[in-house]
Amino acid sequence: MFHYGDFVSSYTERKSRIMKWLAKLFKTSSSSRRAGGGGSGGYNPHFLGEENMVVRAPSRTPDDRPRTKKEQEELDHAIAVSLSEGMGKPSGHNELRRDDAYGGALPRAADDGSMNPSTYPPYGTSKYYPAGYRVCAGCHHEIGYGNYLGCMGEYFHPDCFRCHSCGNPITEHEFSLSGRDPYHKTCFKELTHPKCEVCLQFIPTNAAGLIEYRCHPFWSQKYCPSHEHDNTARCCSCERLECWNVRYYSLEDGRSLCLECMESAIMDTGDCQPLYHAIRDYYEGMNMKLDQQIPMLLVERQALNEAIVGEKNGYHHMPETRGLCLSEEQTVSSILKRPRIGGRQLIGMRTQPQKLTRKCEVTAILVLYGLPRLLTGAILAHELMHGWLRLKGYRNLNPEVEEGICQVLSYMWLESEVLPGSSNRASTSAASSSSSSSKKGGKSDVENKLGEFFMHQIAHDASTAYGGGFRAANAAVNKYGLRRTLDHIRLTGNFPL
Repeated sequence: MFHYGDFVSSYTERKSRIMKWLAKLFKTSSSSRRAGGGGSGGYNPHFLGEENMVVRAPSRTPDDRPRTKKEQEELDHAIAVSLSEGMGKPSGHNELRRDDAYGGALPRAADDGSMNPSTYPPYGTSKYYPAGYRVCAGCHHEIGYGNYLGCMGEYFHPDCFRCHSCGNPITEHEFSLSGRDPYHKTCFKELTHPKCEVCLQFIPTNAAGLIEYRCHPFWSQKYCPSHEHDNTARCCSCERLECWNVRYYSLEDGRSLCLECMESAIMDTGDCQPLYHAIRDYYEGMNMKLDQQIPMLLVERQALNEAIVGEKNGYHHMPETRGLCLSEEQTVSSILKRPRIGGRQLIGMRTQPQKLTRKCEVTAILVLYGLPRLLTGAILAHELMHGWLRLKGYRNLNPEVEEGICQVLSYMWLESEVLPGSSNRASTSAASSSSSSSKKGGKSDVENKLGEFFMHQIAHDASTAYGGGFRAANAAVNKYGLRRTLDHIRLTGNFPL
């Protein structure tokens, strides 16, 4: 490309030099024409460099009269002056290039379809915008007269600057950015600020200006810390807090039950008998048959607590005990008839006192009513293991060993229900796979999720006896098998290392 700094002479000197060169050229051309004839008086054009041409004006006047020598010279002079002025004014379609053969700058014509088109691409292959021209980054059309917005180095029609979330125009003076995507401040808060899943409001900041909330370790339910102390109902089965737009069921003993747990809840002793016998079959399939028929009763919270007070032996998991293996004679109130639903209340439950006499080392198994089928089954599997240990002569075991191995049996039964395709760690028969199939058909995804939660509870229990005992017992069973672990407990009172 030619640079204007290459010109070291003044405009007048350049013009004079070009004029002399053109005059010499025209004179040579004129002499050649007069010497060679040139056909019918026409004139062949002479090319400057590779691309430009200069065409001599016709040698005749409009009335076909030959021009005089003086007229021709004046015309040549006028053409030369015109060309030199054009060369000194490069336009938007011309660019100057350096041509060392002539020692100066020559104009390169635009490719306009003339006799001598340029072999170079036309000038201005990129878009040319006049000063003040703007293109909207939203619709990609020209921004004409009127208001426009400038943001992130781009321009927008007011109606084209829109929220990346809701798609509506942003008309406020302040907005939020994520990367290069604009948002209404309210939309951005909806997307990024955590909401309480109980009161459905944005979780407030604490005194330090930080967003503080509680989160359930399994369900990932996020909620304001205040709901732990404001009497918000919590499901007695799955531990989730009651959402303000979904009401829980209230049991007559003061507990609350969520809708998902209510779907498979077992409400009276009669309803629980098939599940109880199926779990006994599960034990028999592992060659752990219970020789005695141990009574099983579903009871209210108050009756279970009273039975705990009267029981001399056993370690109980506080604050809520949901099952008990009795070894003393007692009279307890069992649930004879399941309650009916009245609004969100369960009412009309009938109970009856029942005298439990001791015929063996185990008097009865008590389970809290109103719990989902899988949780009720897990409690039964745990308490049946207590009964099996006592009937088989395992005595004076410390709480960590006894509760730990009972939790392993509870976990194994849940595993067979929730993950029926998984290999069982104990030798089982077909009874284990069909041990507690729901009378209503296969389990739903909701029920399976509840089963996974109950397994999570057992595995992550923080108590020494139930949690620590389970983890120690589970490690021993995984390493040595259930039978060898039980034999070692009988001989030593501890788990094999």
